[in-house]
Amino acid sequence: MRRGRVARRAGQLMVAVACGVSTAVMGGATGAAALVPAATIAGPVAGAQVIVQYAPGSRVAVQDAVRRAGGTVGRGLDLVDSFTATVPADRVDGLRATAGVVSVTGDGQVRLATSKPWQVDPDQTFMAGVTNGTGATSTWNAKDPAGRTVTGKGIGVALIDSGVSPVTGLTGAGKVVNGPDLSFESQAPNLAYLDTFGHGTHMAGIIAGRDPNVPAGGEAQAAKSQSTFVGVAPDATIVNVKVAATDGAVDVSQVIAGIDWVVSHRNDPGLNIRVLNLSFGTDSLQDPRLDPLSHAVESAWRKGIVVVVAVGNEGLTTTRVTMPAANPYVLAVGAVDHLGTESRTDDVVAAFSNKGNTTRHADLVAPGRSIVGLRDANSFIDSNYPTGRLDPALDPAGRFFKGSGTSQATAVVSGAAALLLQQRPTLTPDQVKKLLTASADPMPYGDPIARGAGQLNVGKAASTATPTATAAAQTFPASTGLGSLEAARGGAHVADPSTGVELTGERDIMGQAWTPSKWATSCTAGAAWTGGTWNGRTWTGSAWTGTSWTARTWSGTAWAGSTWAGRTWSAQTWSSVYWDGRTWSGRTWSGRTWSGRTWSGGAWSGARWE
Repeated sequence: MRRGRVARRAGQLMVAVACGVSTAVMGGATGAAALVPAATIAGPVAGAQVIVQYAPGSRVAVQDAVRRAGGTVGRGLDLVDSFTATVPADRVDGLRATAGVVSVTGDGQVRLATSKPWQVDPDQTFMAGVTNGTGATSTWNAKDPAGRTVTGKGIGVALIDSGVSPVTGLTGAGKVVNGPDLSFESQAPNLAYLDTFGHGTHMAGIIAGRDPNVPAGGEAQAAKSQSTFVGVAPDATIVNVKVAATDGAVDVSQVIAGIDWVVSHRNDPGLNIRVLNLSFGTDSLQDPRLDPLSHAVESAWRKGIVVVVAVGNEGLTTTRVTMPAANPYVLAVGAVDHLGTESRTDDVVAAFSNKGNTTRHADLVAPGRSIVGLRDANSFIDSNYPTGRLDPALDPAGRFFKGSGTSQATAVVSGAAALLLQQRPTLTPDQVKKLLTASADPMPYGDPIARGAGQLNVGKAASTATPTATAAAQTFPASTGLGSLEAARGGAHVADPSTGVELTGERDIMGQAWTPSKWATSCTAGAAWTGGTWNGRTWTGSAWTGTSWTARTWSGTAWAGSTWAGRTWSAQTWSSVYWDGRTWSGRTWSGRTWSGRTWSGGAWSGARWE
């Protein structure tokens, strides 16, 4: 079995510091979610093998407490102020309450449940249906100030995801520009920037895919064919910022660093990043005014970037949206179920789309059921869920793969935003949001909360007069970003496979201490990246090679006392070796990490992760 960094589910086998916040519903609480001591959050630990994290200077006292509880002290993990121990199961709660104890976490390998059999959704929604239904096809006939047809040309859409692979439809000159690879695969030349999971490629195609044989002006005609692929904004540029690896291991600090990089480099030559697509979220319960991830997207918004975020895939009974969709400024997107008909009048909000509440819900919804996107052959999804592939009669070349979720809906809206920004380059993010929500089609059968303003109609938005800055201005209280990085992780933690140690607490993936006030100030200013440095540590090279920023570190000592370089991934290629023993569990990639609550790819071929 191939080894790599895995993310663990707090509260399953590994408990540790699960959230560190109150249970106030995200986006629905009437007041701020008050922070509480982390030790009061942790649940029961399975078994007696534990990792004990202690407050600075408390190691000896805590080790004595373990012995008094009838336990045995094991190896030290000094870099993360922890040690292993064996403790009677009935003494664990008492140990947690001991002065100087930060957390008590179950030790051992993560046992992941085998996914349920993959189900086949007999329907598929080709991009022709998406572009025609949302009015993108008609928008392609509009003109920008330079007299060019509106196909997203000149607009950069940053995609923070699992990477992008060079499949047909994403290989045109300048179609994909690689930003930094901030994933655990960045040190492996055969893996850097590539999408080893399959999610990012699917999103990139929906946003800006364009087959090389589609001539300028022939987008609408090409979109009529099921064998030709044209995305919503087929001439937009995808800026690939990879954060997630094949095993789904990614820390929220990597995502925040990716957002900060996008803001710092938005005006670099050839990029012009005006849209940021985030088809994921965390289950953080922090008030969005405090949460660092929320603050990162709000800062991007204030710097002129339209941030489009998925609301999550936990369903219409869920009374909150994921973070950072909980931030009121960004465009939060839910998914539409067309019920198998071409008419939009009978469409409903997809059953997997998070409902939210009257305080925060989707701003609008877009097609998200069984969307036919580009297939990333031999990626994890492609290899393990072949039912997502189309029938050979419909796809003789084997190019396509279908999936459902608010991820796909988010990608559709990102493409729509790119079209409006080419048509009217001076639009502010608030004006784009106002145009899209004001022009949305009503959904008489859609859930009145989950549908938001209604269903995306970018064709109508393109023909609607530009709202004044005053009319479009959003006046929500500004976020501060002064909350907890650990709480921003929600239930997702990455772990070093050699030690089993999870990354928890107020430190980033490089092991650097997290100082909210210092980071928040630089993030607000759009200056969190200095060259290749973020949060006081070099993450990536600052040199532009003509196609990408060169990775430079990840090889230094990290939070678990070992290096991330090469050791895990570089010896094997992802196209021939796959994860088998640690396959994605029930409703996530591994535990409760980047999945239904997060990557928002709630279903591929109509089957939900859960």
